[in-house]
Amino acid sequence: MAEQGFQTTITNPGLTGESVKADEAPAPIARELPDPKPADKHGWWWGTGRRKTAVARVRIRPAKEGNGSVQVQLTRKKFKSIDEYFSEPRDRNDVYAPLKLTDTDGKLDVFIRAHGGGYMGQAQAIRLGIARALVGYDPSFEPALRDAAFLTRDDREVERKKYGQPGARKRFQFSKR
Repeated sequence: MAEQGFQTTITNPGLTGESVKADEAPAPIARELPDPKPADKHGWWWGTGRRKTAVARVRIRPAKEGNGSVQVQLTRKKFKSIDEYFSEPRDRNDVYAPLKLTDTDGKLDVFIRAHGGGYMGQAQAIRLGIARALVGYDPSFEPALRDAAFLTRDDREVERKKYGQPGARKRFQFSKR
């Protein structure tokens, strides 16, 4: 079967309205990514994650000894590892997911301050915070993190209780007589 040559034209979205052949479309401008420079003067990249009422502030930096650690900062001098902080494997997997996806697990030191919410909300807030900090560290991680939905905030919240009713949706039994 002989192949037929199709010509596709692309209309320029600019004001001129001129069209060009698909073969002659302008190539995207290639730009060099700079070496990752710290977002602040102390060498940290920051990311904030939120889920329900949980808030997580995440700081990352390249590991100094070559083996990166992920720690939750409880007080100024007291830290816990993720395995000590979260008892459920589901929550630990949520925290490590962006690092494993970008292959930076063990290469970065991650320090987390989390408060509010429950364990699952904090774990998902930490996941969002780590993903945002990784994008600040290296913008080339963004497409992979966005495809895995790690950069999307889950904005579902608890619906408020209505007055005169026992709950947000629950109603007292209706009596006709």
